[in-house]
Amino acid sequence: MIKRFFILSSLCMVLGVSAQKSHTVVQGDNPYNIAKKYGMTVDELLKLNPKHKDGKLAIGDVLTIKSDKAATPAVTKTAPAEKVTSTTSASSLGKIVLLPKQTIYGITKQYRISETDLRKLNPELDSHMKIGDEITLPLASIKKYGGEQQAVTGERHAEPAVEKNITTITPTPVTTAVEGESYVIQSKDNYYRITKQFGISQQDLFALNPGLEEKGLKPGDTIKIKTSTTNNTNTNTPTEPSNPKAKMDSGNEKSTAASNVVAGDDYVTYTVQQGDTVFSIVNKFGVSIDELIALNPDLSHGLKTGMVLKIKKQDAAYVKKNGDALSVILMLPFGYSTNETQYRAMALDFLTGAKLAIERNARGGQKLDIKVVDSGNEASFKNSLTQINPDNTDLIIGPFFKSNVIDVLDFTKNQKIPVVAPFANTPELYNYSNLIIVETNNQTYADKIVEEVKGTYSDQKIYIVADSKKENANYIKAGLEKAVKNPNIIIVNSPADIQPDQNMMTGQSAPVIAILANDDNAAGDAFASRIIAVSKEVQGVKAFSMFYSPVFEKKVDELSQASLVYLMDRKINTDGNFEKEILAAYKSKYCKTPPKYAIVGFDVVNDMLTRENKKGEIFKQMNKVQTQLATKFEFVKSKANGAYVNTGYRVIRLVP
Repeated sequence: MIKRFFILSSLCMVLGVSAQKSHTVVQGDNPYNIAKKYGMTVDELLKLNPKHKDGKLAIGDVLTIKSDKAATPAVTKTAPAEKVTSTTSASSLGKIVLLPKQTIYGITKQYRISETDLRKLNPELDSHMKIGDEITLPLASIKKYGGEQQAVTGERHAEPAVEKNITTITPTPVTTAVEGESYVIQSKDNYYRITKQFGISQQDLFALNPGLEEKGLKPGDTIKIKTSTTNNTNTNTPTEPSNPKAKMDSGNEKSTAASNVVAGDDYVTYTVQQGDTVFSIVNKFGVSIDELIALNPDLSHGLKTGMVLKIKKQDAAYVKKNGDALSVILMLPFGYSTNETQYRAMALDFLTGAKLAIERNARGGQKLDIKVVDSGNEASFKNSLTQINPDNTDLIIGPFFKSNVIDVLDFTKNQKIPVVAPFANTPELYNYSNLIIVETNNQTYADKIVEEVKGTYSDQKIYIVADSKKENANYIKAGLEKAVKNPNIIIVNSPADIQPDQNMMTGQSAPVIAILANDDNAAGDAFASRIIAVSKEVQGVKAFSMFYSPVFEKKVDELSQASLVYLMDRKINTDGNFEKEILAAYKSKYCKTPPKYAIVGFDVVNDMLTRENKKGEIFKQMNKVQTQLATKFEFVKSKANGAYVNTGYRVIRLVP
């Protein structure tokens, strides 16, 4: 009998070892639950199975797993878990003080405790993960694995936790806003559902409800979903323009993908969009799967559209260190040091607008110390950096050119001073967390055009007029091929190539959709002329333009027959009270209406100064949407701990 028992035991051991070397995928498996089953991290699992590094598994796939991990719930010898039961005595518990960079995932690893048990001991764990907070753990684990981080105090509850019967009272559902400004959270609500229902962005929701992002949505709580007051200094709702055939929207009615990244005081968050996968999010933000799961334990139940994920800790915001006055530097390319006049007129105009904004904010009580630096040209630029004292500078506006902006960012990298780029906008700049990019990029405009065309499309042929590079045209074409069914898209080099379609059944001319993806004014003139001609030949033509062209305002009546929709980065609403005030102030000061770069100078400087507070905490105000004299500013994070990029624009619709 003893011999048989030995043989059977040996056989079981052999089978157990062989079972640890591979795993056959069954229905319901995913990388997370497989890794968890074998006591591995997801990254370790995927490294052992490079063919499945994208995370896609099929039933029947055989995966390699670590041979020293057991497939059973038994605790291994190398990483014993301290099991917590309901009968754990109070004297066996202790507390640690949370240190910088410690996460839920890191605590479970260090102290050999499962996340389930950790949460049993700390029911409000998610809201108690700030530096200095106390976390309850088994005292033995703290002594054994805490190292220098020893228990600060022992728990002294006399009795173990007792499970009580809880009667849940379900409130009467309230699904409408109260007085148009507040809303009672329902059990099935999430951020995505609420922002869609009330037509606001997630940034606005968090701005209206401080602390909501950290606390989360709790059924029965009342939140604000609409602001009850307006700021006529920075308005986001322009009135109708005087021309009855032109309608101006505020723009950005639907947030682009970038706007789903939100920077809070502690974490950068991302709202999951349709089509996202864990691996696309990991690649987008440059984090590991384990880091993502550690911050978002609910991912173990699957990724769902509308989920708000914590991505990573936000870089510390810049805080002013010297005196009461805000020290601001304007870097403008006057070129006096090199006697180059190419950009001098632009810089001088920018400065006139900037001065108006500075004087306006100073009269409002803001203490300012302004220094204007001649940034010269690209060759001599680094010499101009010697005029900046990084230890006594709170904000830098300028320089104008990309290479110079990078030089400034490198020069101030230790101080993390906020730097504002008025014109430079390239992906190369998106990695700098202290950079604010004012110019809206072409991709944002192209995304809006795709959205507009999708709303009117009904099997028409689509023409896209491209520039010589065809980048914008190809981007729009790719977007439309995903957005509409069976599109017939033709990229052309000239508006003259736009022709009415022909109905195969009747032989009659049929309307088309025409898109201008070229910012050249001559192309705009030719596009307008061709659209007017085709509209006279066949009714129902629809026209769209990524860019503004002066001819659009000269031929409003004719172009309205094609319901032209075009986008502008800057547009003055001359009927607005704030706009009238600024235009009058500029004319009184300089005896003329403000030219283009004076408008840019006022808008950029006024927007930045109105976001500042006495502590210089400009980054805490970046979620505000503000419209200045002509420019709409709606900043979003380009990536986790990346630059802030303006996604604001105006939509102009010409209606018949």
